[in-house]
Amino acid sequence: MKETNNAKTDYTIDYFLNLEGEPCPFPAMSTIDAYDDMKDGEVIEIISDCPQSINNIPVDAKNRNHEVLLVEQNGPTFRYVIRK
Repeated sequence: MKETNNAKTDYTIDYFLNLEGEPCPFPAMSTIDAYDDMKDGEVIEIISDCPQSINNIPVDAKNRNHEVLLVEQNGPTFRYVIRK
């Protein structure tokens, strides 16, 4: 089953993180580290199969005033697209 919400499609991916197999808190920490390398307006795609990532990656992005463009779940795998 594929679930999608908050889908916006007018973006180009500038950075990609595949964090499948990484346990928490590493997906959240790696995402925060990636923000440091990004310029304002750039977009990152994050793939994670850590179940807790849904509770921290989108929330942390919003707390940093980044725009969450997409949160999608396909089985145990989450896909996040975030604009800094």
